[in-house]
Amino acid sequence: MKREDLFLVSKLWNSFHDGDKVEPICRKQLADWGIDSFDLYIMHFPVALKYVPVETRYPPSWTHTEKEGDVQLSNATIQETWHAMEDLVHKGLAKSIGISNFQGSLILDLLRYAKIRPATLQIEHHPYLVQPTLLQLAQSEGIAVTANSSFGPQSFIELEWQKAKDTPVLFEHPTIVTIAEKHKKTPAQVLLRWATQRGLAVIPKSNNAARLAQNLEVTGFDLDEKELEAISGLDRNLRFNNPTDVSGLPL
Repeated sequence: MKREDLFLVSKLWNSFHDGDKVEPICRKQLADWGIDSFDLYIMHFPVALKYVPVETRYPPSWTHTEKEGDVQLSNATIQETWHAMEDLVHKGLAKSIGISNFQGSLILDLLRYAKIRPATLQIEHHPYLVQPTLLQLAQSEGIAVTANSSFGPQSFIELEWQKAKDTPVLFEHPTIVTIAEKHKKTPAQVLLRWATQRGLAVIPKSNNAARLAQNLEVTGFDLDEKELEAISGLDRNLRFNNPTDVSGLPL
């Protein structure tokens, strides 16, 4: 396979937000892949953690050491980190840069000093977390939105997260099942089509080859307005990938 046939994305983890740490970790990631540049490089969270050398632990987690609860913050600002990411573009290490898990106020702040605007915003997005105003803001600013966790609790059940286990599975929700049966599609295909009709790119994951193929077949049918509204009406403002739950930080 040719390099130009692939769109390769990587992320900057929280413990490498200090300005002088961004380029070295990006170069390490590129070396790990054996490539010269990323098509897109994303700031994973708007949270700066104290630097952990790769020789000490890689990849690092939310904690500074292996001691549970040892979360230590860095003084790096988002502005410092973003300017360092802009340098990656200038040096040809990343063709474009983006953000992930940002909310509206932080996006507006970033746009005040960004010399290179974020190409994309990646967020958790599913019928239990619809976030209409955030999507409106991003789209009004010309920032493409990418949806992860499109199946809601499904991915997090695999991680043994109790919140996900306590939440009704979207694949079995009567609203989703009824719409899927009408269109002769799987519930997963309906969830992905709902997201793409909202103007989002989706990056679903699966370990099953057949389901991977099904996930690609989501543009050959359309949901009508009432179906889109019914799915959006499942909104609970329920976030599974919440740093507060992992780090204990009051985010």
